[in-house]
Amino acid sequence: MTIADDSPRTDSVSRVILAPPRKLYRAHLDPDMMSRWRAPEGMTAKILSFDGRLGGEYRMALHYDAAEPGDGKSEPGIDRFSGTFEELVRDEKIVERIRFESDDPAFAQSMLITTTLRAVKGGTKVTMVCSEVSPAISHEDHLAGMASSLRLLAQLIE
Repeated sequence: MTIADDSPRTDSVSRVILAPPRKLYRAHLDPDMMSRWRAPEGMTAKILSFDGRLGGEYRMALHYDAAEPGDGKSEPGIDRFSGTFEELVRDEKIVERIRFESDDPAFAQSMLITTTLRAVKGGTKVTMVCSEVSPAISHEDHLAGMASSLRLLAQLIE
């Protein structure tokens, strides 16, 4: 007998980006830059509001480029979420608490995103750790989306 695990999990991805930590830190706190890299490939981000300081909040809408029936946690073809910057360590660490806007309680939960920036030879190792991930979010899709966002960040910054 197998019992399904409905507890939140942690997902993590890393990538070395050929840029100094300060540029990558700025890309997390600049709404124009964030809108250009945060949405995974296949989606487009729109910043609805943004306050990029400690305790500051933002809202973002992720629009599916080619929505399939059932895509979208907030409404068909759209995932909207709000975030709060819970910890900011200049050029080293960004901690965000996000919550998807959804009528489905499986998705309307908060998740913690901790991004660390560590200088390495020739660039910065960017590690994104999402903890308290809802089991309703596909592990494979989430990892692919996180990796895609880091690829887009690299393309924007490098």
